[in-house]
Amino acid sequence: MGKIFKFEQDVDTDQIIASQYIIYPTIDEMKAHAFESLDADFASQVRPGDYVVASENFGCGSSREQAPAVLKALGVKAVVAKSFARIFYRNAINIGLPVIVCKDLHDNVNAGDDMELSMQEGVVRVNGREYECTRLPEYMQGILDRGGLIASLNN
Repeated sequence: MGKIFKFEQDVDTDQIIASQYIIYPTIDEMKAHAFESLDADFASQVRPGDYVVASENFGCGSSREQAPAVLKALGVKAVVAKSFARIFYRNAINIGLPVIVCKDLHDNVNAGDDMELSMQEGVVRVNGREYECTRLPEYMQGILDRGGLIASLNN
């Protein structure tokens, strides 16, 4: 179980981690500023195993890999959205952050709700209800299980 942090549509990579922070030398230094313009308390309140739930086009904007990396570094278990910008989706898988498409979830949950995700079943459970989501292909799940693309190629 993890807590939901809810965001709306068209969250761009500059809102996930603003450009002035990508000059910091490490992801650990950057992560304290995640979602700073949308939720100033996000980085201090998110806990390992929590979820980001968003509407459509999550991760649009620039192709910066730091956007999914700061979420992973903060312990976000997965980002679940109605849809993703393609480059954010690929970057997230490449660094080992699960990104799951679930069309009905966003409109039926609130920030702070407890959520459980079964990627193997393709099901999200919240408030006594189940929502179908995209099941990742086995090869993509394998990449995530090994911690990302580079780690999976080195195994």
